[in-house]
Amino acid sequence: MGALDESSAYAGPQVIIPNYIQATSNCIISTSHYLVCCASECENLLGDIEAAVGTPTAEPRILLPLIGNMSAMTSVDEDDMPTLEGSLTEQLEQIANIHGGKVPLHGRLFAQWLHYAFPRECPFPHKIGMVSSVTPAQYGDEYIASNSDMRKHAANSTASNLPEVVSKDELQWMSQWSPEEEFMVDYSLELGMSWERRLVLLIVGAVLLVFGIGGGVVGCSTKSTGRKSSLLV
Repeated sequence: MGALDESSAYAGPQVIIPNYIQATSNCIISTSHYLVCCASECENLLGDIEAAVGTPTAEPRILLPLIGNMSAMTSVDEDDMPTLEGSLTEQLEQIANIHGGKVPLHGRLFAQWLHYAFPRECPFPHKIGMVSSVTPAQYGDEYIASNSDMRKHAANSTASNLPEVVSKDELQWMSQWSPEEEFMVDYSLELGMSWERRLVLLIVGAVLLVFGIGGGVVGCSTKSTGRKSSLLV
């Protein structure tokens, strides 16, 4: 279900908390018509970004100070602000470079960037077709783990040998990053089209125009001939 990250050779397998919490298998109620699941805190963060930017794309110089001043609740009494200096700033600029200087807010790469900026709130966006959404009922009658099963897995687990103080870079914290982009909306107008696509559209338009003019001339001559014959009759 996309909640396990096995990309870091240093840290080993890790559970991606927001992917696990927001997985379909954790929905409170699941029927054939609707699901009742945990609310996504990342949607609220993205909504604030959309409202502040007001456009579907934005430059990094606008996004970085905006998101840097946003906070996410880490506990009942504390909020945490993201640290964007370093790798996160470089990654956001790379996303913008791919798209001509602007970052699409509704693309997979920006959603991936938000996951690393707000790792507790935003899930990691897997590529389409990589994971499957399965409801609790689809697991069968034994979809709830028994106490004996949980004790068995806990007994077989090993304590982590990671040091208490370690930086994100040392943990290879962005080892799961992938450069593939996927859009949830049509960005052809905002990001522009390549010259190859423009050339194809220009040729298609010219062909349609030629056939349209030719069809109109043939239609006019047919109608004119019909009128003459009717007058002769």
